[in-house]
Amino acid sequence: MTTQKSYQITPQKPISSGFSKDSTAAEVLEGIDLTGKTAIVTGGYSGIGIETTRALADRGAVVIVPARSVDKAETSLKGIPNVEIETLDLMDPGSIDAFADRFLESERPLDILINNAGIMTPPLMRDARGYESQFATNHLGHFQLTARLWPALKQADGARVVTVSSAAHMYGGIDFDDPNFETREYNKGLAYAQSKSANALFTAGLDKRGYAHHIRAFAVHPGGIKTDLFRYISEAEAGGGGITDFKTEEQGAATSVWCATDPQLNNRGGVYCADADIAETASSMDDMPNAVFEHALDPHLAERLWELSEDLTGVAFSGGSR
Repeated sequence: MTTQKSYQITPQKPISSGFSKDSTAAEVLEGIDLTGKTAIVTGGYSGIGIETTRALADRGAVVIVPARSVDKAETSLKGIPNVEIETLDLMDPGSIDAFADRFLESERPLDILINNAGIMTPPLMRDARGYESQFATNHLGHFQLTARLWPALKQADGARVVTVSSAAHMYGGIDFDDPNFETREYNKGLAYAQSKSANALFTAGLDKRGYAHHIRAFAVHPGGIKTDLFRYISEAEAGGGGITDFKTEEQGAATSVWCATDPQLNNRGGVYCADADIAETASSMDDMPNAVFEHALDPHLAERLWELSEDLTGVAFSGGSR
């Protein structure tokens, strides 16, 4: 009789991966065969999502791309092999459940889930539940999606869940008393920072829960990339945010696919990654722009967020609803 080894936190420090900020998704995946693997990439039809989808599909994976606009996704992904397009709106719990049900009915194991979709600094918008749109889309939607797909992730042989965070987490953590800006004045930058901190903390909580099932989780800072994500940000705001060295979309997708596939990360997880490596930690925004702040790694905050997320979504990680 064998006993399950207890969960060990992976050190948050670089492992000298051999890649850099200039590496592309195709370079990171060179020599890796994903034939027979199934991946889901939310937002996989725009920005770095297209290049994430392309890189995985080119290496043989079947890539399912959920989209709010199927027509737009079909146009964007035309010519990329091994792609299936499905309907999904991360701000609509019913849409998330319907997508997950359709996938589970296929009885396919899910090898890779990349929670890539997101919105950044829009004016105040709320979903039907009254939840602030960035927290609802960037975090709660992906929390519910991952929970509902949990049986398929457990079915795979060593699944990985990658959630796209951002250096913007440095600007603020979770306001547990008012995460949806119901009593405080709405600040679009703080709301984005909160959602990106949530992405990193979700990764910490998920990796701990997935460990026994050989599911590992990673948070990713893709770098600054000029995509449609910037539609609510002026040139002055972009410069004021310290983004001066933009990556290409191919470079921006590199860390996501590295976390999703690289064997160097076997037996590792729960870490925040950037530039196709595990990131450094920092306590000042002036130190290292691609580092991670401790508040986005704190296991106690991760547990508080987990409880809050289950309460707000009504979805527990058994795959059911409460």
